[in-house]
Amino acid sequence: MRILLIAALSLAALPSFAQAPAKPGRLGLCAACHGETGHASMPGVPNLAGQQLDYLRNALQQYRDGRRNVAVMRTAIGPLNDAELDALARWYSVQVPQAQVRR
Repeated sequence: MRILLIAALSLAALPSFAQAPAKPGRLGLCAACHGETGHASMPGVPNLAGQQLDYLRNALQQYRDGRRNVAVMRTAIGPLNDAELDALARWYSVQVPQAQVRR
């Protein structure tokens, strides 16, 4: 009975594993400042882990298109196409955020 229960639970979890995005080929552009898993180590750089997918996708498009005028972001994002931006947004949206430390 336990084996059947474990098998059923494992099968139920498969769709979530199947939808986990692959590491984007252009991740290095973002990881230099925002970290590979979205946890920035540089002061003033926002953490991206766990941000909403639509928010990240829209922000990346706005940086690329110049609607958000931040030179370093425009330079980094400028050459990326929509599929590459989407892959980056998906990657960071599924990363687990770190707990906030209160001081």
